[in-house]
Amino acid sequence: MSIVPHIVGVLVLLLGVLVSVGLHEVGHMVPAKKFGVRVSQYFVGFGPTLWSRTKGETEYGIKAIPLGGFVRLVGMMPPAPEGATRGRGFWNDLVADARDASVAEVRPGEEHRAFYNLSTPKKLAVMFGGPFMNLVIATVLMAVILIGYGLPAVSTTVAQLSECVPASVTSAASGDECEGRPAAPAVAAGLEPGDEVVSFGGAEVQGWQQLVGLINESAGRPSEIVVLRDGERVSLEVTPARTERPVVDEDGTAVLDAAGEPVVQPGGFVGFSPLQVREPQPCRPCCPPSASRRG
Repeated sequence: MSIVPHIVGVLVLLLGVLVSVGLHEVGHMVPAKKFGVRVSQYFVGFGPTLWSRTKGETEYGIKAIPLGGFVRLVGMMPPAPEGATRGRGFWNDLVADARDASVAEVRPGEEHRAFYNLSTPKKLAVMFGGPFMNLVIATVLMAVILIGYGLPAVSTTVAQLSECVPASVTSAASGDECEGRPAAPAVAAGLEPGDEVVSFGGAEVQGWQQLVGLINESAGRPSEIVVLRDGERVSLEVTPARTERPVVDEDGTAVLDAAGEPVVQPGGFVGFSPLQVREPQPCRPCCPPSASRRG
């Protein structure tokens, strides 16, 4: 087995992490600069610096470990209150050192550009900018998947044909030997894999569930079925066999009775399985405009 696909997959994953982290940090950096905070560094990754370039007052760069990133906002922590004494202990020393390092980044005369001098709403806007960018990324990716790639769906195209009518609800015939049972109505009617059912019993077919309902209603009586075959409409006649179908709930799970047996109901059997496809979802506004306005 070739290792190339795995290597490509890892590289794509790392690239996706870098892009998402980079955009997350942009979400912090843009409002910070908008509010006048000096941003000294913007890096994607951790560890040794692979590349960097200073533009304006900000150094942009890429580090060796592509598992994160950071944006350095000057004055993230305010200085200690006037008259406060430095406490003892590991955590007190850690906080005090962080305060000292933060204050040391603030250039003389630029105290107003320190992050700690922003108003509370502006601080919240800067801090929420990163998660907000993650929400934007998720929304865009979801839209691309739904609209461009689509969701799994069942079509009205014939994928496979059953050779004969099943002996019961739970056992279907397979292969060429039907053991005395009649041929499946789909085979008898001349359906072929790849046929797309467009009409059944004179009704235009819009989807698989509608087609199943039409078949169940037509059990035991001849019905016209129109399919698209090689771009042309072909009219056939099929007589759905009477059978019993298991009742399923909204999740597609079989409904069981008190004895644990599947609940069945009368229906029709034609004898073909539908082709599984992916359907791109339409791009619709959440709230369609109203036809008229009232004052």
